[in-house]
Amino acid sequence: MTDAKRIKAQLYARCLAYVEQRIETARSSMEAAQEAANSETKSSAGDKYETGRAMAQRERDMSAAQLAEALKLKKDLEQINVEAVYELVQRGSLVITDQGNFFISISAGKISLDGVDYFAISLASPIGTGLINRKVGEEIRFNNRWYRINDVG
Repeated sequence: MTDAKRIKAQLYARCLAYVEQRIETARSSMEAAQEAANSETKSSAGDKYETGRAMAQRERDMSAAQLAEALKLKKDLEQINVEAVYELVQRGSLVITDQGNFFISISAGKISLDGVDYFAISLASPIGTGLINRKVGEEIRFNNRWYRINDVG
């Protein structure tokens, strides 16, 4: 396995763990909100009961939206082939620049491997849209800084 493939496999695993954690957190929050809504008992102050149920329902709805977003991220991640090596930047690429290292996947933030920092970014991110379809030697401007592409894998 080439170095780029090994690094991409490790970055992919970290992104997957990130998404799985988000899915688990959202599911747990949904269940807790549903239990809270179900356990609200009718009190003599009926408005308090209705307010508590409405708040629990809002919390459940927010958690459901977070779950849907996390499941979408997982689906996006599953479309990546870490075995492929690319010449042009695209989904699944490992991009090494003079200003930082990027794994074009999902927006999962900074990931450190063996003392080297990588940023998991989506193609839809501002820097992702700047990098798409670029190749080694090309430069892009992002946040008033020039990024020179040194390697694409």
